[in-house]
Amino acid sequence: MMIAGRVGQGLTGGAMIPTAQTIIATRLPRRQQPIGTAMFGATAILGPVVGPFLGGWLTENFSWHYAFFLNIPICLALVALLVIGLPHQKARLDLLGQADWIGILGLAAFLGAITIALEEGQREQWLSSPFIVWLFVISAVGLVLLLLGQWTAERPVIRLAILLDRQFGSVVVMGVVVGMVIYGTSYMIPQFLAGIAGYNALQSGTIVTLAGVPSLMLMPFVPLLIRGIDIRVAVAFGLGLLALSAHMETGLTALSSGGSFIDSQLLRGVGTIFAMLFLNQAAIQSVSREFASDAAGLFNAARNLGGSLVLAAISILQDQRYWFHSRRLEEALAANGDRVQEYLHQNGASALHSLASMIQTQALTMTYVDLFRVLSVGIVCVIPLVLFLRPLARNAPLAAH
Repeated sequence: MMIAGRVGQGLTGGAMIPTAQTIIATRLPRRQQPIGTAMFGATAILGPVVGPFLGGWLTENFSWHYAFFLNIPICLALVALLVIGLPHQKARLDLLGQADWIGILGLAAFLGAITIALEEGQREQWLSSPFIVWLFVISAVGLVLLLLGQWTAERPVIRLAILLDRQFGSVVVMGVVVGMVIYGTSYMIPQFLAGIAGYNALQSGTIVTLAGVPSLMLMPFVPLLIRGIDIRVAVAFGLGLLALSAHMETGLTALSSGGSFIDSQLLRGVGTIFAMLFLNQAAIQSVSREFASDAAGLFNAARNLGGSLVLAAISILQDQRYWFHSRRLEEALAANGDRVQEYLHQNGASALHSLASMIQTQALTMTYVDLFRVLSVGIVCVIPLVLFLRPLARNAPLAAH
């Protein structure tokens, strides 16, 4: 049931961002588009930040089921607003015959299979599992079908040729890495707080939500920022803050708690605004107007792909680094065998359990430190790509997030 629900979310939710961008571009007057951009960007960025807090509150006070039930009244309200606010247009069913069905099938097979393979690979022991092998085969077939659609379809489902543009290709790479940081930190911080500091879902969600505070405060000024700051400076500044925020978390210890994340989360919120919104502007402005929806779709797909990649990488590295640090700590204790035996003798049978718990906590803390360091270094590595960005035209309309 959960898998079927997730498939339904992907099929219906995947079209929402490009559709919303089209509505902003076609329904709002040119002078109001910056306001529409700011309002839409606020919801798009704050959603993943507020979600953990709201989900944690519902889980702690009611049940985790309500985190899913909450979508029902929200979606019903949105449907009502769309029916009231948008004029009815006759459906062009004839366009279905011109659709790139080969590319659509290939894209769904490729992204669906590769995402599941990355998320489940560590648990299934990767290529030793026939299930994972088949997923990689399906993803490869899907990629071939997607490429075939590029050559045969009059209107490909997504135009991969725009990746050849130097600026857009750089934006996509940076989008993948930024997505890795956003999704990676949103995953690791609650895990650290629950496993090390003993926080519940609501307390962890509150800390994650802090990253949304700067976004909410800066959003009204987004149109002015985009007009007044060179895009290369803005993106470099945003990426630098994201790298710094992840680096700050490499100083975590087994005694760290939610307060240790306040400064880094606030910095991450500012960095996310500058990085994601300006990168989105660069993505849209990299291509001609007729390909803008393709660029927006690819950029958002890149961010989501970064999320899938980082979750898979965290699963792999967490197991490997935890094992590594546990062995090193055990070796350090063995080198001080006499003192360890004296400690165990003085404190009785409970000392052995206490010592094992301390090793586990310290090894897990060091593992999270390694993971945050990897994210920090990854961001630093893509900062030079801002040199490939072209300044935005002063009179260019703003693109939606």
